[in-house]
Amino acid sequence: MKLIKRNGAEVVFDREKIAAAVKKANLAVEEKNRISEAAIDTIAFSVERTCLDFARSAGVEEVQDLVEREIMKLGAFDLAKAYITYRYKRELVRKSNTTDDKIMSLIECNNEEVKQENANKNPTVNSVQRDYMAGEVSKDITRRILLPEDIVKAHEEGIIHFHDADYFAQHMHNCDLVNLEDMLENGTVISGTMIEKPHSFSTACNIATQIIAQVASNQYGGQSISLTHLAPFVQVSRDKIRNSVTRELAEVGVTDSEAISKITEGRLREEVRKGVQCIQYQVVTLLTTNGQAPFITVFMYLGEAKNEAERADLAMIIEETLIQRYQGVKNEAGVYITPAFPKLIYVLEEDNVRPGTKYYYLTELAAKCTAKRMVPDYISEKIMLESKVDKNGEGHCYTCMGCRSFLTPYVDEEGKPKYYGRFNQGVVTVNLVDIGLSAEGNMDKFWEIFDERMELCHRALQCRHERLSGTLSDAAPILWQYGALTRIAKGETIDKYLHGGYSTLSLGYAGLWECVYALNGKKLTEPEGEELGLTIMKKLNEYTAKWKAAENIDYSLYGTPLESTTYKFAKCLQNRFGIVKGVTDRNYITNSYHVHVTEPIDAFSKLKLEAKFQKLSPGGAISYVEVPDMQNNIEAVLGVMEFIYDHIMYAELNTKSDFCQVCGYDGEIEIGEDEDGKLVWECPVCHNRDQSKMNVARRTCGYIGTQYWNQGRTQEIKERVLHL
Repeated sequence: MKLIKRNGAEVVFDREKIAAAVKKANLAVEEKNRISEAAIDTIAFSVERTCLDFARSAGVEEVQDLVEREIMKLGAFDLAKAYITYRYKRELVRKSNTTDDKIMSLIECNNEEVKQENANKNPTVNSVQRDYMAGEVSKDITRRILLPEDIVKAHEEGIIHFHDADYFAQHMHNCDLVNLEDMLENGTVISGTMIEKPHSFSTACNIATQIIAQVASNQYGGQSISLTHLAPFVQVSRDKIRNSVTRELAEVGVTDSEAISKITEGRLREEVRKGVQCIQYQVVTLLTTNGQAPFITVFMYLGEAKNEAERADLAMIIEETLIQRYQGVKNEAGVYITPAFPKLIYVLEEDNVRPGTKYYYLTELAAKCTAKRMVPDYISEKIMLESKVDKNGEGHCYTCMGCRSFLTPYVDEEGKPKYYGRFNQGVVTVNLVDIGLSAEGNMDKFWEIFDERMELCHRALQCRHERLSGTLSDAAPILWQYGALTRIAKGETIDKYLHGGYSTLSLGYAGLWECVYALNGKKLTEPEGEELGLTIMKKLNEYTAKWKAAENIDYSLYGTPLESTTYKFAKCLQNRFGIVKGVTDRNYITNSYHVHVTEPIDAFSKLKLEAKFQKLSPGGAISYVEVPDMQNNIEAVLGVMEFIYDHIMYAELNTKSDFCQVCGYDGEIEIGEDEDGKLVWECPVCHNRDQSKMNVARRTCGYIGTQYWNQGRTQEIKERVLHL
């Protein structure tokens, strides 16, 4: 069994150290109030047994809390007081410098929590370490100076999660939809260099990747671009190539129009191939200032094209994008594997969703790609047009920012809908499970605590808004001055874009499944559980609507994609409430409104049920179905896709895509246990457990992770049941 120290390092659990600490405290009280050596050993053994029941590595603070409880059980109140006093004094010493020890542990690569914090960051790389070091300083400043004490305390206790505190000290926002159309058509400036409108499709793709890198380095969340904004440059290249071909053939006496067109289209297709390849390889090889590839989503929506000619060119780009993603990218061993980014989103629409429709060939290719590489994910134009209706009564279909964060419908001063160039200010998530357990089955008490937590989240979100207020455009010229989001003057503040619905603030929520089960012992898949779950979701929306009306700031409800936080919340719940069957008996809690990963349910029932909850999560949501290897059953994949189109706005299919570099096994890498009970990844053929010698790709929480995960998320991945 292992223990996680305060600096994040993992060490072997030593019961004797518990006994030694209690003995020291025991000597500090009067002799008549001391307990026996046997009693001290009993305390140490009891704490060890409890930690073993966690089925994970306990934290030092958790162990010390357990020691206090065991001392109190014996009625040794003077000893308990001495032990608590000792802890308090040590805490004061630590507070004199809260960052050095943690920074040193991550530099030396023995910080276990940091190693497994982000499934797309390698903590041994200098650039990642530099970002983590800066993050530790930011979190320290945030805790001590920038946030109210009660918000910090609630965050540390897992009552809420104040997202991205490692970037909060700077005036940075979360995620956005890049206005690539404006930047390409009207030019931009990158690192002080003027970039004019490109004169070919391949140049447009190259510029797009430079924009992506710049944007990623000036914010901390995901960004999305649309392939539609690249489509006009296909015609630019076509005209350029045609002129060149015409001249070449004229020199040899050929003027046949059909021959010119055939050669032109062949060369054009080759340029489109190279342009798409540029985007894919640039994205996966770029390292931004936060030490990872840009968290970029590429949107593929035929309905965005301005005319039929542009639509046909967009279809060509989409086709090539899917072909190349199906192939994958080569790892260091020269084997094609599944990359994490760019994330792809494909819109299902009337022109492509059923056999016989004009662009069904693209949907078939998308299904094939999903079966092998886990992307694209799917948006239903039909459902989205019904769900995202603006104040003019018009429905709209558009991409999310990153993995699931959606903007709310917005109409500008001219009455035109606007999505590209907008952004999210930040997220604060409420732990619904904690409210459910705190209520002890009493619904009146639940709503009372619920109201208190909502106000706490509201104040935390206001802190995010206030941190951005007054930010000058000079802080991120690529975003504010040169078109990624807008084009305002140097020295001008971004304040007007923080109000009126232009940007959003997200109230996140997690653990609806466990919350409902804690309250009435019912699952979301049961009528009583579903009813209560929907009631809670409606209440969350009432709060965001109330705040929005009062402040003219667009608050929106967001189904939080917990990654490392799922483990943190689970540990905090176990510490506060112990092991509660069906609620805290695992090292993770369920993302947003999702059906629990262990629940036996078929794909279609799951999507139909979750569609009701997704509709009540307008600020962001995605549903998934877990499937086996579907490469030889593309018809089934297409069946799920058609069901998505008719029933739910945004969904994905989760499969597996792994490779063992030791033996060459190309199949599912499995999760086993080591001698300490720690979950580890293992090749089922050669039993390789060296994570540096395998490629594992899994859906983490809406996007693909390709590094490794903490013990909570790893357990969640291991326990997923198939839905198809």
